[in-house]
Amino acid sequence: MMKASLWIFAILCLAMTLFAAPPAKPNLVHWIDYTEALETAKKTNKLVFVDLYADWCIPCRIMDANTYTDPTVASLLNTRFISTKLDVDSQDTITCDGKRKTVQRCYFDVWELSVLPAFVLIAPKGLSIMTVKDSFTAEEMKYLLSQILEKEKEWISK
Repeated sequence: MMKASLWIFAILCLAMTLFAAPPAKPNLVHWIDYTEALETAKKTNKLVFVDLYADWCIPCRIMDANTYTDPTVASLLNTRFISTKLDVDSQDTITCDGKRKTVQRCYFDVWELSVLPAFVLIAPKGLSIMTVKDSFTAEEMKYLLSQILEKEKEWISK
């Protein structure tokens, strides 16, 4: 009886090892608090990249796992932007386009968004420049960020 129990235990351990989820990729993007991002943008004269997400958003999770773990995407976001994430279901109060509202109200009322994933680009002075509504692969995100950087000087002054 003891040998049978050991065999069952060994088989269960092997099965758990084989079917366990692969280890998560490291988070390469240096996400900072939203309010801190706005303050840092004013000091460094950089654009703020806001990733809007929700825990229930499957495409958001896919982007976290595949897009933001891409070394080039992470490098662009870490060096050329101030990057932050906001949970659209949050009732925390933030400043968006000069208005004090909850994250949820900024998402719906100020940025006029209704789908996820979504992104907001904010000028150093705190006003939103553009919103994007879509899920991106790493290659698509690299292209989007390069397009944004082509207009960076024009948008920094807004």
